[in-house]
Amino acid sequence: MKKRIKMFLSIIIIMCIAVEIFIFWIPLFTSPDKSDAIVVLGCRLRGETPSAFLTARTEEAAELFKNGYGKYIIVSGGKGQGESISEAEGMKRILLSKGIDEDKIIMEDKSTNTAENIKFTSKVMKAKNLNSAVVVSNEFHLRRAQILCKRNKISASYKGVFVKAYVANEIYGAIREIPGIIKDLIVR
Repeated sequence: MKKRIKMFLSIIIIMCIAVEIFIFWIPLFTSPDKSDAIVVLGCRLRGETPSAFLTARTEEAAELFKNGYGKYIIVSGGKGQGESISEAEGMKRILLSKGIDEDKIIMEDKSTNTAENIKFTSKVMKAKNLNSAVVVSNEFHLRRAQILCKRNKISASYKGVFVKAYVANEIYGAIREIPGIIKDLIVR
């Protein structure tokens, strides 16, 4: 019996390591391409205050925009529990403070999770005749974004952020992605 438990645990550990390699392959070996839009995936607010992850994602999108990687920035994220405004509104405020013109910011403020971020953003892109995107999120989040972009027929490249001041949160996020990746690979 102990041998079976050890074997089972070994298989689980190997699978988790394989998924983590799968997750971090994108940020290590990809770079953003010039596109029609830059898409920023939402992340938690506390009231109206953006989290460090949301701030880093949005600031990276502003830099990409200023360097000509997109004509528009789509901010994607609805209003969750404990949030006074939508994540999209929080990102818009950051972008405006960075000097991005309001008419270059497109808000998708209905999504409540990553799958909805991508699905609803795909609809926004089609409505605005935007055919390609640079998707910005934390590095650990990009593989799932890629899976969902392919499923929703978004031609995308990716740019990840890593918030060094929150390494523990980055590690937690990477571990939390394991079931999310598996679910998104299985569930259509």
